[in-house]
Amino acid sequence: MLRRQARLRREYLYRKSVQDKLKNIQEKKEKLKRSLEQNIPIHPDLRKDALNIQKQLAWEDAGPEMAVAIGTEMGGTVGSHEDDEYRWAGVEDPKIVITTSRDPSSRLKMFVKELRLIFPNSQRMNRGKYEMKQLIHACRANNVTDFIIVHEHRGVPNSLTICHLPYGPTAYFTMSDVIMRHDIPDIGTMSEQYPHLIFHNFKTKLGERVMSILKYLFPVPKEDSKRIITFANHDDYVSFRHHTYKRIRGKDIELTEVGPRFQLKLYEIKLGTLDAETAADTEWALRPYMNTSHKRRFLSDEDGWQQEDDI
Repeated sequence: MLRRQARLRREYLYRKSVQDKLKNIQEKKEKLKRSLEQNIPIHPDLRKDALNIQKQLAWEDAGPEMAVAIGTEMGGTVGSHEDDEYRWAGVEDPKIVITTSRDPSSRLKMFVKELRLIFPNSQRMNRGKYEMKQLIHACRANNVTDFIIVHEHRGVPNSLTICHLPYGPTAYFTMSDVIMRHDIPDIGTMSEQYPHLIFHNFKTKLGERVMSILKYLFPVPKEDSKRIITFANHDDYVSFRHHTYKRIRGKDIELTEVGPRFQLKLYEIKLGTLDAETAADTEWALRPYMNTSHKRRFLSDEDGWQQEDDI
């Protein structure tokens, strides 16, 4: 079993490397073509290979452009390993396991119960004394698609880790401004319908990557679902809000917040799972002490993905 998992992992990494090379070549072709059409200077990184790329462009047909258009309409990224990671998204419902750090407080247990109601088809598991490798191995054996772990500091949830199985990625978020349903008096019951999702201000490649990681935690909702979950990005803080709605007097709609609410801030994405995080490559990491980091918005500005090159 371990040899089979290692072989599948090697095959996945090989496919990912090939797709990354093809994607980089296609991006260079698009940049050069744009420069030639708009009569603007060629980017310095492309000047050495510009002649070779131009010869390749002369023999190209509309195939790559058509593939890009189709991939964009389907919500994917052409030539990217994201297609392989989430290839069953929308076809099969996700299966999620949520757990905590060891020896959780009573408030963290309550918060995990609320998270279990937020994510359909999820199951809460007591951490106990199990090691991370044992948990990930058990999840893989039971066809779990995502593994979520919540940490705390003195009873306050302060971090959220989302690990996509079987190969990754793993996204690490800090969590702040948590208001639980248990803290709100006389709050109504939570609907367990599959929710509609709203994503606001995820404009960069990194923003789209984070949107994919969060979006595919939820199954496809029915049209008549009255439940809405919102992820709104503002200054790289992702605000989570949870509402239900009902129609009153024709087209008027009344929203009711049912909680909980919190904010997430991404600080790392790794191309692997939690049981092999030391060997996994870092896809993106926050560098808060760089001179320009306070000016940049990595989820909404066009140059937000460029910090990947600093790793």
